[in-house]
Formats: sequence, structure tokens, C-alpha cells
Amino acid sequence: MDYFSSDFKLGILGGGQLGKMMLYETRKWDIYTKVLDNSSEAPSRISCNEFVKGSLLDFDTVYNFGKDVNVLTIEIENVNLDALEKLEDEGVKVFPQPKALRIIQNKAKQKLFYVDHAIPTADFQRFAYLSEIEDSITNGGLKLPFVWKVAQFGYDGQGVKVVRSLADLKGLPAGECIAETMVPFKNELAVIVSRNSEGEIKTYPVVEMEFHPEANQVEYVICPARIDAKVAEKARALALQVAEKIGLTGLLAVEMFQTVDDKILVNEVAPRPHNSGHYSIEASYTNQFEQHIRSILGLPLGSTESKVAGVMVNLVGEEGYTGDVVYKNIAEIMAMEGVTPHIYGKAQTRPFRKMGHVTIVNNDLDKARSIAQKVKETIQVISK
Repeated sequence: MDYFSSDFKLGILGGGQLGKMMLYETRKWDIYTKVLDNSSEAPSRISCNEFVKGSLLDFDTVYNFGKDVNVLTIEIENVNLDALEKLEDEGVKVFPQPKALRIIQNKAKQKLFYVDHAIPTADFQRFAYLSEIEDSITNGGLKLPFVWKVAQFGYDGQGVKVVRSLADLKGLPAGECIAETMVPFKNELAVIVSRNSEGEIKTYPVVEMEFHPEANQVEYVICPARIDAKVAEKARALALQVAEKIGLTGLLAVEMFQTVDDKILVNEVAPRPHNSGHYSIEASYTNQFEQHIRSILGLPLGSTESKVAGVMVNLVGEEGYTGDVVYKNIAEIMAMEGVTPHIYGKAQTRPFRKMGHVTIVNNDLDKARSIAQKVKETIQVISK
């Protein structure tokens, strides 16, 4: 099929910042795009050829949207899978495949999949209701502390909490969840795997993630990860194993723990472009968004190697500020060496909302990390 400057139509479910950055690539190649999102203020609305406002979880909305496109993809996994399965049955190419999304969308099912396929992961227990956790703690079946995770619809640190006492369970959603054993780890790592519809598969270099201690959000992504080469190879091999077992077409971001004794455990996966790959826009020969488009259209995969070391800093709303956004001191960071800010196009800020990111590139990784620290200390995402 001819994708470029043609009547081919690519549908994207979700119009957030990941969709917006995906659209940079489709505009570069003159691929016609249609986007569905539930907000009329979605960042992707100004970059696509057609924008449709509607719920990603409503069967009829997703089904009718998908009937009009040749290939359908996602930028968020919380979508109506029944509609995707019907579209796939009727001949629409849906990537990543609905059967893969069935595994990934629910974290309890995701963890059970790892166990069934001998993929190393932290020990866990699955609970249908939060009240069952309280009973299990009381009866001695579950030991404190542990990590509570909501089974569905968690994102950007939402739906994850370290539970050290019964009091920590107050206010959590009442439904299905998992309780995961806390893992003593050295590093949190991630590997992005790309797999096209022809079966070609590649991995990006292992990245290291540094998290905000309160918000449970990534603050810095560092590429390459500052780890031993043997550990990095182990992480890439495990990411490939996960991708091949799940069998999806597109991108799979595999988040992992490097334990104190250098074992690699899978934490969770995301079936789409991912925050851990944003550095690739400036630092890689083929950025993750272009690679996703190549993957789902069955085009040859591009090089995943880095041209230069890269560090990504997330820009999130400062605590204490809600309202019309202001990027304070943005000019100051733009004067720093190797700095490129990305603004997502969200008019309203609130505490810890992802509003953009900044990439710092340098031949010297330590220097890039040092500049990233200055960026973090200088720019503030506040309100008027």
C-alpha cells in the first residue's frame, strides 16, 4: 500500500502528547491522520488531518471511528478492546493487536502472563477488592510493607502506592488490585523494543530512570544507562523475550528493576511510545515515534543506536499552582548547551501534571546529566 501523499488513512486513539509527537513524523512523511480523543483541547488536535471528540472507552465511538481508517493505532492503552477486536475481525489492521492489549491493559493479567511464561518479576498477590487486602494483612497472609497497584487505568504514577500500614490503604480505589513484594534494587531501567508487521525486531539502548520520591514519576531518563555492559545485555535480552512472548506489532516499553545482586526483573510494560524514549528525538538516529510509524506500517525499522548521549528531564506542574500555565525561566535553559525543550500544548497546569520535557545532549554523559540538573533547578511550571 502507498502510505505517502495518498488516500491512505492512519487512525490514532488518543490525542495527548504522545500522539502529538507521533504526528510530527506523519507530517514529515505526508501521511493522512485521524485522531480520537475525549477532550476538545487535546494536544494532537492541531497536527492531524481530522480530529474527532469522543470517548476512547465507548464501543460505538471507537468502532465507528475505526471503520474509516486503514490502520488503527494507540497512544494510550485504556481504550475499548471489544471495538478493536470487532474492527480487526472486519479487516482493519489494528496495531498493537487487541490480544496483546488484553494482556497489558490489566496489571494483574500482565503479572500472571509473566509467571505463565517464566519471565522474572517481583512476587505478588492478586485481589478482587481492596477489602481483601485488609483481611489478608490481618490474617497474616500478606506481609507489610508492599507496593499496591490498581489493576486498571493507572498512569504516570497514579494507581501505585507503597503500603507500610493499614492506614495507608485509606482512600484507595475499592476494586481489583495487586500487592507486590518490595524489591531491593540498584536501578530502575527501561528498554524499548520495536517490532514491525513483517516480524523484524530491534531494541533501543538500556536507559536509566530516576524517580521523584513523592509523585512516583520519572524525573530523569539517562541514555545510555550507567550500568555494566553484561547487565545491559541481560536487560535487552529480557526485553526481547517479553516482546516476543506478547507478540505485538509496534513499540513495547519494558520497565525493569536491576536488583542488588544484578538480577533483572520486569516491572511492567507499555505497548506504545513511552516517556523513557523521549530522549531519542534528539539523541537517536531514529526516534521512537518514527520507529512506531515504521513498525505499524510494515516499513523497515530504522537504526536504534544513539548519535550522542542524552538525558531527558520531565517538566511537571509545580506544587501549589493550578491554572493557566507559565514556563518560568524557559529562556534561561535555552541558553544552556545542548538543551531542547518540548512543550506539550496543555493550557492548564496542576501539581505533577506532565506539561513537557527537556532533552539535553552531549558527547559526555556526565556533563549532560549535570546540565540536566541545572535545567531542573532553573525552569518552573507555574500558573499566572
